[in-house]
Amino acid sequence: MLILGIDPGSRITGYGVIRVAGPRIEYVASGCIRISGDILSDRLQQVYAGVTEVIERYQPQEMAIEQVFMSRNADSALKLGQARGVAIVAGANRLLPVAEYAARRVKQSVVGNGGADKAQVQHMVMHLLKLPGLPQADAADALAIALCHAHICAGQIQQARGKTAGRWRY
Repeated sequence: MLILGIDPGSRITGYGVIRVAGPRIEYVASGCIRISGDILSDRLQQVYAGVTEVIERYQPQEMAIEQVFMSRNADSALKLGQARGVAIVAGANRLLPVAEYAARRVKQSVVGNGGADKAQVQHMVMHLLKLPGLPQADAADALAIALCHAHICAGQIQQARGKTAGRWRY
């Protein structure tokens, strides 16, 4: 299964694609969609087009995206929410299931600390995916979101197996 992770932004949107095959997780691709211009509608169109292009290129089966967090700057939070919304629509238009995760949950899943900084996330993503070097920060965040989704899905499968096995014991 291929999972696309998205770290949305109105100036830079990170993406990361991983392949999950049983307990193995492999790096496929990552990068940044760089957004230009000052008109918000044009920037949102670029986010949509960029995410759509990534989906068409890699054909993921699932998508995971970071939830909006409240920042001190309400205007920035609104723009981030709009960029996130168009990224979700890009996935939904390709019939991808879209999972949403809080930043703290992503960091907890990947680093083991919900308060981890960007450098710690980059380092752990590099280590977990056996990358030759540190990925760019936005791409690392997107890969971390994809890894979080993979870990949570694996945990749900294990939990379901445990419940099923427990039901049939005598």
